[in-house]
Amino acid sequence: MSDFFNGQAGFPLLLFALVFGYLLGSIPFGLILTRMAGLGDVRSIGSGNIGATNVLRTGNKKLAAATLLLDMLKGTGAVLIAGIASPEAAIVAGFGAFLGHIFPVWLKFKGGKGVATYLGVLLGLFWQGALIFAAVWLIIAYTTRYSSLAALVAAIVVPIALYITGVSQIALLFLVLTIIVFIKHRANIQRLVSGTEGKIGAKG
Repeated sequence: MSDFFNGQAGFPLLLFALVFGYLLGSIPFGLILTRMAGLGDVRSIGSGNIGATNVLRTGNKKLAAATLLLDMLKGTGAVLIAGIASPEAAIVAGFGAFLGHIFPVWLKFKGGKGVATYLGVLLGLFWQGALIFAAVWLIIAYTTRYSSLAALVAAIVVPIALYITGVSQIALLFLVLTIIVFIKHRANIQRLVSGTEGKIGAKG
């Protein structure tokens, strides 16, 4: 870990990258877009989440797609911009963006569950890993219609695939992110076990 902080980026730069990533990641696009569309507060429906899956429960597929894309891009953008300074800064900024999405200061630290931003950070750091995530998510989502289950399975696969590929620092980051994703999805896991989890496309 000391080698990480003593690499191409010193601690001040890494701290700046973390804060920059956090602020970018904390932009609540799902909430902003639904309010702009006159659909009210997305937190008042479904899971109460600000992410694309809950936005889809408004019945507006285009808005849900836009939320997914923007939540991804804020993770990718944080990584790519910070990566101009150093690879270490890119990793830290990606972590910051993920935390910002989940714990946005503007919403009293109550944000999304991080899946789209997780994927966006992965796209910026190691695009091959993003393809793996997307493929697993699509297969599980298509066969089960459970977005949460698809995300959880894909999040398990990603750190393993990254480790096998040999990108150990990125694999470690996504191991941490996967643990956080599981913690944020604990209510979903309980509903999956009980059979009460909402399926993709369901309203309310």
